Amino acid sequence: MPSPELRVAAFADLDARTFHDLLRLRVDTFVVEQECAYPELDGRDVEPGTRHLWLALDGAPVAYLRILADPGGVPRIGRVVVAPAARGGGHAGRLMAAALAEIGDRPCVLDAQSHLVGFYARHGFTASGPEYVEDGIPHIPMRRHS
Repeated sequence: MPSPELRVAAFADLDARTFHDLLRLRVDTFVVEQECAYPELDGRDVEPGTRHLWLALDGAPVAYLRILADPGGVPRIGRVVVAPAARGGGHAGRLMAAALAEIGDRPCVLDAQSHLVGFYARHGFTASGPEYVEDGIPHIPMRRHS
């Protein structure tokens, strides 16, 4: 199986089909699979500082995340997702490494689903607050220091 191609883009650089396919991957996982009715289209995808990173195989996204610029300029990683058929292939780790390369030495934050804390810890993140429940799923805020 060929290795998926890493792609990085601002919203303005995404064509309609690509954005559709990225949203479909996110909705299929976060809304349908995890049974969370929440506003997936939160307006943050279109912010000038947002970067979309994904792995594409034969043009179709198999994994995705986005980097947001939170108030104060702190980068926030979110919407980390891998398509069910591509899970277990190291794609999330590859995307995290690419995101951290984009961010560089700056501190960054994310909100991890609690069962994935170990995954993010392997990328240098530590818990930065207590566990909370969002949309019925336990999360832990995490931070990576420079």
